[in-house]
Amino acid sequence: MPYRLTVIGTGYLGITHAACMADLGFDVLGLDVDADKINRLNAGELPIHEPGLEQVLRRGLDSGRLRFTTSYEEVAAFGDVHFICVGTPQKRGEYAADVTYMDTAVETLAPLLESECLVVGKSTVPVGTAERLAEKLARLAPAGGEAELAWNPEFLREGFAVHDTLHPDRIVFGVRSERAEKMLREVYEPLGEVPVVVTDFATAELVKTAANAFLATKISFINAMAEVCEAAHADVELLSEALSYDDRIGGRYLNAGLGFGGGCLPKDIRAFMARAGELGADQALTFLREVDAINMRRRARMVDLARELAGGSFHGCTVGVLGAAFKPNSDDIRDSPALDVAVTIGHQGGQVSVYDPIALDNARKAHPELNYGVSAIEAVRGAHVVLLLTEWQEFVQLDPVELGAVVATRRIVDGRNALNADLWRSAGWQYRALGRPNP
Repeated sequence: MPYRLTVIGTGYLGITHAACMADLGFDVLGLDVDADKINRLNAGELPIHEPGLEQVLRRGLDSGRLRFTTSYEEVAAFGDVHFICVGTPQKRGEYAADVTYMDTAVETLAPLLESECLVVGKSTVPVGTAERLAEKLARLAPAGGEAELAWNPEFLREGFAVHDTLHPDRIVFGVRSERAEKMLREVYEPLGEVPVVVTDFATAELVKTAANAFLATKISFINAMAEVCEAAHADVELLSEALSYDDRIGGRYLNAGLGFGGGCLPKDIRAFMARAGELGADQALTFLREVDAINMRRRARMVDLARELAGGSFHGCTVGVLGAAFKPNSDDIRDSPALDVAVTIGHQGGQVSVYDPIALDNARKAHPELNYGVSAIEAVRGAHVVLLLTEWQEFVQLDPVELGAVVATRRIVDGRNALNADLWRSAGWQYRALGRPNP
């Protein structure tokens, strides 16, 4: 008989994991302390935007294999395997991760565990967290050692989360017993042949943070090259293409532009640095400070380029901004470079109008001081400068002639190197981009 699964925390990770596990045939019970969110989920309404997830959610609900609750007691009585998927945000005013939600989940669940079960952490946490939580679980659970901890980090990409859950490129098990490994293998068996790496707790925790640190480094590397290209009047797009043919480097995530944002990479590399310092290994990760700094400089450079096109000042200038989400196919505006640039320009006197296909409501709630258009055309109407800051396909496919008919002056800064520069210039636009020469 298949295990019954619970998922504690119905944020981005938790909803996706719960829905996909139900789609694989498991009975799944999701938990959150937010009663309104739980009611919405049980009604088939997603509080986030993720392509394909709503259909998977509704299939699970319709089949009866998936439901959601606010009761830890119900979760403890229901589940054989409990996945903890709560958030670990950056502490206010610090680099370190806040694992309060993780501690609260274990402290609330553990005293209710009276029979054999497996508690599985999936959240991104500082190395050493699992060790501490395992001790807490053993101490608080009536089942004692029969309630065991394991660590199973997630590797989801926003916009591709359903695919990444159902077709992972690898699965990592941080376990202390053959029983825990056996249970996790049985849970993931419906996925078919997937590489599995079995590790200790610390290595399992480090896999996710190391992967994010490497990805952030690769993105910041090409953006550092963009800075050099601008100084040398070289073209970072051609440089990136040439590098991509080297199998040792590869072309994925080697796209220069506005840099990374969102709820993972920025806070995860900062938390990694903070934890390394606590372990006395801070010198090993000093390079991540420059990775972070390069990333933040891209935003400042974007503002500078826009100001140059505006004639040296934003006062009396209308700026049309295309993009609010930190990446396409998402409504996530956490640490969004696009919104950061828009807000900065507004503070410097520009009249900013923003449009995003999905993230507009979230942006409006977070920054009501900005203006918002109901379409790309409306957002740039009367603009003296247009900024492309999130590379939605809708923006990439815009007609420069049609857009040119509604702006005040045809000036555009391509913050993602996503547009055909020749096409836009031939339509009469003054085109600028990060890391590319200005003819």
